[in-house]
Amino acid sequence: MQTRPPIAASLVRPLVRRLRAYVPGEQPRVKGLIKLNTNENPFPPSPKVLRAIRVAVDGRLRLYPNPTAEPLREKLAAWHQCRPANIIVGNGSDELLALATRAFVEPAGASRRGGRSHGTIQFFSPSYTLYAVLAEIAGARSNPVPLAADFGLPGELAKGGWDFRAALTFVTTPNAPSGRGYATAELEELCRAQRGVVVLDEAYADFAGENAMALALRHPHVIVARTFSKAYSLCFQRVGYMAGSEELIAGLQKIRDSYNVNGLGQVAALATLSDLPYYRRGFRRIIATRQRLARELGGLGFSVLPSEANFILARPPKFPAEVWLEKLREQKILVRWFAQPETRDYLRITIGTDAQAEALLRAARAVAA
Repeated sequence: MQTRPPIAASLVRPLVRRLRAYVPGEQPRVKGLIKLNTNENPFPPSPKVLRAIRVAVDGRLRLYPNPTAEPLREKLAAWHQCRPANIIVGNGSDELLALATRAFVEPAGASRRGGRSHGTIQFFSPSYTLYAVLAEIAGARSNPVPLAADFGLPGELAKGGWDFRAALTFVTTPNAPSGRGYATAELEELCRAQRGVVVLDEAYADFAGENAMALALRHPHVIVARTFSKAYSLCFQRVGYMAGSEELIAGLQKIRDSYNVNGLGQVAALATLSDLPYYRRGFRRIIATRQRLARELGGLGFSVLPSEANFILARPPKFPAEVWLEKLREQKILVRWFAQPETRDYLRITIGTDAQAEALLRAARAVAA
């Protein structure tokens, strides 16, 4: 006999009841735990940013913020040498990824028009797990395409099940959770072959040797997504943006929530763009620590993949990765483990300060002893 859901639950759409929600990284409640699981910048925002936020905490809090984040869009446009109409700002880049699914994707089963699969959202696997959740929410067909064994882009996309007519394709570059960077030339080749919209999700681009922003301003169907969270120490404020053709950005603006970016976030992001040298010094420190940590973990028997992000993916020795997760936690070190088949043998480790890296190494030596 089929059981019926409780009355209140039955009011929720069946699609939502079946939804496997995105699971964010754990926010620890254990005192003294070193948090290396969510790829936050270990260094605080610029003092200029903190001052700007403090000054803005005044009577204007009763007012609505600029509805389109116009001053911030103007500053971003000047930085990227484009027009403000090429930029949309969001409540973190996650909001903008969700807007892209609403703007460019029809529910699965919708007719193909213009040679495109209007109901397909495509992404590589493994990559950011939110993409699959967004596809489910949209009622779209999800098309995960396996990366190569070394997490590089597949050599022959068509043989891997790639849909060149997908309505929307997400590419995390550098990749998460592997940290693998992709050359702009190979990304451009992929974009040229695609008929639908391509979003190059560059949350970690500031830690890489190159970025693909130029592709969004060169190709009318390509968008680059960025965030102020990972590199610019503003996770708490939730500010992200997308850059692309005026037509695509205008479509996103039409369905954006009113006043979607809070005023203090806009103030903080503007001040951030006024002190980029401060952050670039931090990027260099993180990259140097990343290189040292990878080298020293390798000396302990870890197999560490090359990374162009602010984290590394490493296969630990002696015990399964899930066991290492708990043993490191016992040493008050929190890292991230993903249960998917492609990543279950690895730990993802955020690059912290030098002191945090040293604490991780001490804990790893104790576990491996």
